[in-house]
Amino acid sequence: MSVYIISYDLKKPGQDYAALYEELKKTTWWHYLESTWLLNTPESIDNLRKRLFAMMDQNDSLFIIELSAKNNYTGWLPQKAWDWIKQNLA
Repeated sequence: MSVYIISYDLKKPGQDYAALYEELKKTTWWHYLESTWLLNTPESIDNLRKRLFAMMDQNDSLFIIELSAKNNYTGWLPQKAWDWIKQNLA
């Protein structure tokens, strides 16, 4: 299993992105920031990119990074967010 940081810019005003959000929720997920999700999934980063971008428009932007316990990370989040991150990176 890998934890990926997914960040995006959805640029088409009025576009219905419900299918994208449902696709993101098909695995263990975290979503405390508006355009950022963390997914804990066994799939490869390439498969994840293909699966998510199929739900997006060509002018949207998508950025995926693999996160590990070795990475340094910090920020200002609710405690339950930090708990999710620590649990899923263990």
